[in-house]
Amino acid sequence: MFNIFDIGSYIDTVSTYASDIDFLILLITILVGVPFIIAEILLIGFILKFRKKEGVQAQYITGEEKAQKRWITIPHLIVLLFDIVIIVFAIQVWVDVKQDLPDADHIIRVDSQQWAWNFTHSGKDGELDSEDDIHTTNTLHVEVDKVYHFILTSKDVIHNFSVPAFRLKQDAIPGREIIGWFKAQKTGEYDIQCAEICGIGHGLMNARIIIEDAPTHAAWQSRRAGELAIVH
Repeated sequence: MFNIFDIGSYIDTVSTYASDIDFLILLITILVGVPFIIAEILLIGFILKFRKKEGVQAQYITGEEKAQKRWITIPHLIVLLFDIVIIVFAIQVWVDVKQDLPDADHIIRVDSQQWAWNFTHSGKDGELDSEDDIHTTNTLHVEVDKVYHFILTSKDVIHNFSVPAFRLKQDAIPGREIIGWFKAQKTGEYDIQCAEICGIGHGLMNARIIIEDAPTHAAWQSRRAGELAIVH
């Protein structure tokens, strides 16, 4: 049976915080959508009930009487209550995703440019900007169930690092290094997109993130390390 509260059953929720963001979006949709539908039904009902009729004189209503004010005061208070609920949950998700970074198992650099994504993986030493770094373009390999911190930069204009399956979107701003994180909880291949119009090639600026189990990811690292040794 379809359950609107279990979006993850119908849309890939690959990162650990994807379901939290889905819940927040659903909460906002319900708390905004339901009052909107009720208000439109009432509006249409009043239009039909109080439409012009033969022999019925129009009335001037000031809206200042207590019984009339309730139609504004009560909905106003309900909307304020809904706003408070949304703010509380939104702050909680924001802090979890943007503020409280868990300890990193790995660190990667994500360099955006017109119109490609360049990724730098630390090698066996676990340090970026060393000789054993692994560089890839438009393909990001990560290990499942590991926390990754990413350092996001832009070489030219504003881009946006977007991984829909992670519910991750983060602007890349020239001259700034922005730190973020994710932890993938299932293997597979998923889209990476640029979600900020960045020029004529914006629509072609896509990439793939490949999430692998530990043995597969270790084999990929060893293979790339071997290729790097041959080059040197």
